[in-house]
Amino acid sequence: MIQLTDNPIDATALLQSAQQPEAGAVVLFLGITRQFTKGRETATLSYEAYREMAMKELERLEQQARERWPLVDCSIVHRLGEVPLAEASVAIAVSSPHRGDAFDAGRWLIDTLKESVPIWKQEHWADGGAEWVHPTTNING
Repeated sequence: MIQLTDNPIDATALLQSAQQPEAGAVVLFLGITRQFTKGRETATLSYEAYREMAMKELERLEQQARERWPLVDCSIVHRLGEVPLAEASVAIAVSSPHRGDAFDAGRWLIDTLKESVPIWKQEHWADGGAEWVHPTTNING
């Protein structure tokens, strides 16, 4: 399942969908809004996207992950709009017969998603300020 949503992410449902009899491992990654970033207090995050472009890129990433690893299930959900503290903005659930493949696929998906999917994050600070945040992750394949 690939989804962009304006609603809270149901991590329990993602985890349950990934738990298949053929899978020996399930990895669930949740990116949540943390309270402090580099010493500044965060109030909320907000995400914007070109939905059609973002969906196409997410679908491409899911297909690439399935080509690289023997995945049983793969779900990628990204929340748009305002995301309050401690709530998930992105969730990735992958299952595979072997844990190494599930870990590798999950990590590759989140790292690559942050670099290549046209979704932008704005950090809203508790002091009333706001700034656009750009990812700085280096992808190693």
